[in-house]
Amino acid sequence: IELRDKKAQERRLKNAGFPVIKKIEDFDLDFQRSITKKQINRLLEMEWIDRMYNLIFLGPPGVGKTHLSISLGYKAVEQGYKVSFVTMDNLMHVLKTQEISRKSKGKMNRILSSSLVIIDELGYLPITREEANLFFQLISALHEQASIIITSNKGLEDWTELLGDLALTTAVLDRITYRCELFSMSGKSYRLEHRKSLF
Repeated sequence: IELRDKKAQERRLKNAGFPVIKKIEDFDLDFQRSITKKQINRLLEMEWIDRMYNLIFLGPPGVGKTHLSISLGYKAVEQGYKVSFVTMDNLMHVLKTQEISRKSKGKMNRILSSSLVIIDELGYLPITREEANLFFQLISALHEQASIIITSNKGLEDWTELLGDLALTTAVLDRITYRCELFSMSGKSYRLEHRKSLF
């Protein structure tokens, strides 16, 4: 039974598609004070996934948005949830090519059957009107079927400019924020402050 569980967890971890493994234990709460230890412990209970709540991490690059989302996703995998991680750029590629690419179709099926979908880096690259429509359709399909984590360097008030349509943006935000915890993360870039040098 242990071996079977271990194999199942390895399969879930592989299917999640994390670019790297980030652990919550390595998240520096002294550096990033926008989120508390109490909040993190509450999130680690995973009750929010069972209740299909969404999480939005907003803030400039380097404040720990991706680290938090991956480490929560990793814990979810450990606890038996199906998780899918995808950057916004890669998601757009998958959405546009799922009809012609078996790889994209497989990724899309994994996303739609996940309990938790993590969409990283929304707002870093411009998207077309067609892509915005595809994004809305995905959010509608996931709404009340799965929990979503979104990380973005853009405030919610800037999403209209990003998605290019007020009505569409309102519809997307209406679905995402219906049951949602919003974290506005501020401060300096952890990477710049802890920059490693060769010399």
